[in-house]
Amino acid sequence: MRSFAPTVQVLEDVAARITLRSRELRREYLARIEEVRRSHPPRRKLSCGNLAHAAAACSAHEKMPVATGSAPNLGIVTAYNDMLSAHQPFAAYPDLIKEAASGLGATAQVAGGVPAMCDGVTQGQPGMELSLFSRDVIAMSAAISLSHNVFDAALMLGVCDKIVPGLVMGALSFGHLPTIFVPAGPMPTGLSNDEKTRVRQAYATGEVGRDALLASEMKSYHAPGTCTFYGTANSNQMMMEIMGLHVPGSAFVPPGTPLREALTREAVRLSVEAARAPEGVRGIGERLGPKAFVNAIVGLHATGGSTNHLLHLVAMARAAGLVITWEDFSDLATVVPLLTRIYPNGPADVNQFHAAGGIAFVIRELLRGGLLFRDIETVAGNDLAVYAREPWLDDGRLAYRDVTDESPEPSILRPIDEPFQVTGGLALISGNLGRAVVKTSAVQPERRSLTAPARVFESQEEFLDAFKANQFDNDTVVVVRQQGPKANGMPELHGLMPALSVLESRGIRVALLTDGRLSGASGKILSALHVTPEAQSGGVIGLIRNGDVITIDASAGRLEVAADTETLATRLPVRSNAAGGLSLGRDLFSTFRVTVGPADLGAASLWSDAA
Repeated sequence: MRSFAPTVQVLEDVAARITLRSRELRREYLARIEEVRRSHPPRRKLSCGNLAHAAAACSAHEKMPVATGSAPNLGIVTAYNDMLSAHQPFAAYPDLIKEAASGLGATAQVAGGVPAMCDGVTQGQPGMELSLFSRDVIAMSAAISLSHNVFDAALMLGVCDKIVPGLVMGALSFGHLPTIFVPAGPMPTGLSNDEKTRVRQAYATGEVGRDALLASEMKSYHAPGTCTFYGTANSNQMMMEIMGLHVPGSAFVPPGTPLREALTREAVRLSVEAARAPEGVRGIGERLGPKAFVNAIVGLHATGGSTNHLLHLVAMARAAGLVITWEDFSDLATVVPLLTRIYPNGPADVNQFHAAGGIAFVIRELLRGGLLFRDIETVAGNDLAVYAREPWLDDGRLAYRDVTDESPEPSILRPIDEPFQVTGGLALISGNLGRAVVKTSAVQPERRSLTAPARVFESQEEFLDAFKANQFDNDTVVVVRQQGPKANGMPELHGLMPALSVLESRGIRVALLTDGRLSGASGKILSALHVTPEAQSGGVIGLIRNGDVITIDASAGRLEVAADTETLATRLPVRSNAAGGLSLGRDLFSTFRVTVGPADLGAASLWSDAA
């Protein structure tokens, strides 16, 4: 096996500089955790009236344990709703958790629910402008759920895009509590990703009608469970494994199966064990240090994960008193190899990935090359190697076994010595247009750079109108601005992908430049995303005019417009009023748009220094 010594040094260097730049913030955060643990232990400071309220709805045999603290009490924070396919299975979890806790001499209560919107439903709709901000609302909702201070440990039930990052941020505000994240698993494989893409492109060109498109989509998204492409939701599940917040092997086990139930019961057992530890178990805030976040970034690169996590991981880290920068992502991208091909980086879905060895195989290989920190605190112990094995049922009991030595499907999953590419799946680019990120794993190497004239649009609808009017016949950098967090909440622009792909299929080279986001399933088109500063904050993207020559080069890290400073200075910036018009809840988020920080600081609204 080739030596990874230089790579290991990069990991050490990135972790060390995160520690250094976060020193004061992290110290203050840990001090707050310790003060809470000392001055407000669960239930100890509550009055008799407080305790009576907390136990009032409990069954007769649970009332006194909850009120007196004679048994561990687990707080369940759930993102259940039955409109979101990934979260529909959570309906049965509270009863299962309570029954498992009772069998261990403990109690459990649903502490509260958090909102969970489906980006698949709101793609291209006004509701998408609430999506990113929902992460911060979820964090606050989780904090409200745990605010009663009657819980000895927490179980967080969530899967999808903003929900898991929001739950992590909320849990970190109660960082003294041992916390486990409990997923639900993916839906069965439906229509192939290649066929789904083909129908979408055919609809974009008018070759098939809406009936054919709807039939295709309903064959793709057809059952309870997570969508099977490797977008933000499934990237979340990878991160919860590699950060040690799941029961090992939980990420991609299907819902409604005996193994899924056994893993959920194990989460309860580990939570009760943590609550009963004689000297106490360190909480989630103490567990999630710099090494855990570096591991998450490594996992993101190695699997070609969602670009959304260049926002979410930064915000999650900040909630733990840690400062992560896009340069940390960039430096790790240069040394971490891409080991997987999962849609949109390839035709396979997460069920096929899981069958080929899945996350356990990836972790095993990264550990083998020294590309993960092994010595991190996890919910299952202080050795990440326990996540490099796969769960199974041995006569009905949860057990673990080694994953396959060799990948049974090298087109999906490869060992560290034979990666799909020697660098990670994400790249940072910068220049006189500011900074942006590119998901390189989904783009062919020969298409990772483009220099072409700009065509500027103030909304995705404007671009789609121009596409339908056949206004593109030359190589073009499509600029869609006024899509940043301050302008309209930074909606995902996934609806652009079919039209852009059609243009490329016609022999026209195109690239996308935007201060907005794409779906975690962003596809094969070269796309410079999260441009910061955004247009609404006076960024140069707001000064671009039609015909300006723009260079996007993911390989060289360049993002430039061929216009000198004097020329740009004569132009008036374009500002947005995109958040006006139809409400559909958007008016309630005007404060978020005012206070939100820039993309490279996590696009967060929760801290006074975010902006």
